[in-house]
Amino acid sequence: MSTIDSNVPEVALTITPEQVIEPVVVFTENAQKNMKRLLERKAAPGAFMRIGVKGGGCSGLSYVFKPDTEFDETDRTWVLPDGPRIVTDVRSIKFLTDMTVDYDIRNLMEGGFKFDNPNAVKSCGCGTSFTPK
Repeated sequence: MSTIDSNVPEVALTITPEQVIEPVVVFTENAQKNMKRLLERKAAPGAFMRIGVKGGGCSGLSYVFKPDTEFDETDRTWVLPDGPRIVTDVRSIKFLTDMTVDYDIRNLMEGGFKFDNPNAVKSCGCGTSFTPK
């Protein structure tokens, strides 16, 4: 196992090499800026952004997108060039691959984050849940 610094000297995530993956989600500049802002507010050492899916919502699956500090063996991670560490669980990868996340103040339901997912056949009106292909 190797230890990868999470940009906070007092806390490091212990990550095996196979848990580091190529990015599966694209984050716009606006999304990255607002993720950094959220993580600064969290003020928890070693915090990262977790993205994933869970059952529920009006279209079948709901997005999970939040600051987090818990990392385990089912998680995969990458670091954005000028942004935070992103973590997802292995089950969510197939639903998130090639998705784009943007930030738009018109989407206040999810704090302004907007998900453009090519793996969805339909999305709910508020954009926080989807039916996968």
